[in-house]
Amino acid sequence: MTMYIAIGALAGVISGMGIGGGSVLIPALVIFMDMPQKAAQNINLIYFIPTALIALAVHAKNKSIEKSYALKLMLPGVLTAALASVTALWLDANVLRKAFGVFMLILALYEMLSGKGDKSDAA
Repeated sequence: MTMYIAIGALAGVISGMGIGGGSVLIPALVIFMDMPQKAAQNINLIYFIPTALIALAVHAKNKSIEKSYALKLMLPGVLTAALASVTALWLDANVLRKAFGVFMLILALYEMLSGKGDKSDAA
């Protein structure tokens, strides 16, 4: 039970930052809790709803949401999420796990090598 609390708390910290708790939650459930990939992804979808709502409320209160960008991303995001959800049901769990791992690796490499950073908080 303490492992679930630790995983949930770490994913909550990441979610609160707006990064997405799934980047921690899915690998942690698969690796440490020996959960099947599809089950971990489904848990992440349920976990996402309350954590996203809380993070959204805080960021909206602080006026740190670029609404014009969000609106442009919502429709294509909803449409492709529906398509990807149906596709994920048909894919083998090993394919999903490897695809997720490759995606996370690409993001990590990009972040390390891009030299880009959010300069908005710089003094």
